[in-house]
Amino acid sequence: MPWNKLKELLISILQNLGLAWWVEVSTRNPHCIYYFGPFLNGSDAQTASRGYVEDLETEDAQGIIVNVKKCKPKNLTIAEDLGELIDRKVKPAFSGQFQ
Repeated sequence: MPWNKLKELLISILQNLGLAWWVEVSTRNPHCIYYFGPFLNGSDAQTASRGYVEDLETEDAQGIIVNVKKCKPKNLTIAEDLGELIDRKVKPAFSGQFQ
């Protein structure tokens, strides 16, 4: 089995068990929490987090805090300033993780 397919399978299993790694990014302005993932390990998640922070900085987000952790988020975006949950649907976007 090719490594990419095996990695996808492992991530899927970990995600189902709630053991996959995710990048949680909180911003003070706007007051939001974003989840990016899932990832096979914390190192991959940490490496990917740099790009997410750069994107948010480009959008003038302020007070950015990054936390890499094992979790199973129900919503990928929580926009607290708007008083709503924005459901981006939890679907792994594997293609961007295998470069």
